[in-house]
Amino acid sequence: MNLVTGETGTVSISSAALSQIVVQAAESVDGARVRRARRHLDIALGDGRARVDLELAVRLGAIIPEVAREVQERVAGALAAMCGVAVEAVDVTVEELD
Repeated sequence: MNLVTGETGTVSISSAALSQIVVQAAESVDGARVRRARRHLDIALGDGRARVDLELAVRLGAIIPEVAREVQERVAGALAAMCGVAVEAVDVTVEELD
């Protein structure tokens, strides 16, 4: 993803780096964990906007909608703060309970 192109060159962020930002933000939520062995994470970029599709596990006993909403907020906030990307949506699927 190219962020800035100017007289001094281009600043780009790789898809791997974007994925790390998303995973770290999602896992900062108490009760949320991104499954590494079967991780499904898709970041679609277009017109300076991002759409994230993420599957995760939620701790058994946690309130699933609350955890998912917090993940959405933190992922969108991290991408905006660290990359300057407007986030159109963060779609979260809870695939299992831990």
